[in-house]
Amino acid sequence: MKIALLGYGKMGKAIEEIAIQRGHQVVLKIDEFSIKDFTAENIQKADVAIEFTNPHSAYENIRKTIEWGVPVVSGSTGWTDKLEEMKSFCKEQNGAFIYASNFSVGVNIFFEINKKLATLMAPHTNYEVILDETHHTQKKDAPSGTAITLAEQILEQVARKKKWVNELSDDPADLEIISQRVDPAPGTHSVKYSSPIDDIEIIHTAHNRKGFATGAVLAAEYLVGKKGFFTMKDVLNL
Repeated sequence: MKIALLGYGKMGKAIEEIAIQRGHQVVLKIDEFSIKDFTAENIQKADVAIEFTNPHSAYENIRKTIEWGVPVVSGSTGWTDKLEEMKSFCKEQNGAFIYASNFSVGVNIFFEINKKLATLMAPHTNYEVILDETHHTQKKDAPSGTAITLAEQILEQVARKKKWVNELSDDPADLEIISQRVDPAPGTHSVKYSSPIDDIEIIHTAHNRKGFATGAVLAAEYLVGKKGFFTMKDVLNL
């Protein structure tokens, strides 16, 4: 499989390492110094593109790649207010697109545990729930896309919570997400339910970027030859 990497920072380099280990070829690498190489002609040399850039450029990167007829896997966060629009565009173009706030196999299993726990805890109003996420200082968005996914899953099940906020709040209808930026943390997420009697807490801690990189390459392998919008639930058959 021939891969184009849109974004060649630490994450892009980790993806390249895993892709080569799995027998794939990286035919295009785009970073801030090689934007001029991001053309239809160059990207069409790839079977699939993997996009990890930033909240400001992700939308246009994905849109162009779909428009140019190349399947795209994206893990960029901070732009997903336009995700539904991108899904519609993908359908109009008969393209192929996978988006995930986190490609780690472990995190996607963690998502399923979070949904189940929220369902179980919903009737127990004596428990207060709070989310915590810690990442390295170079992460540009807060809260993380993973934390937002976890929060939205909880909001779907716990009716007393109406919205998430990225701060401490005195409003009992707010679901608090506490964001910390500490080097060299690749990513830790926790969901904690606390009552006067006891606490229930689930935690996922990433030790390095390899889990994210491996998941992104698995998603790329899954996407080649398909049409439509998919998620890691499809890739992992969850």
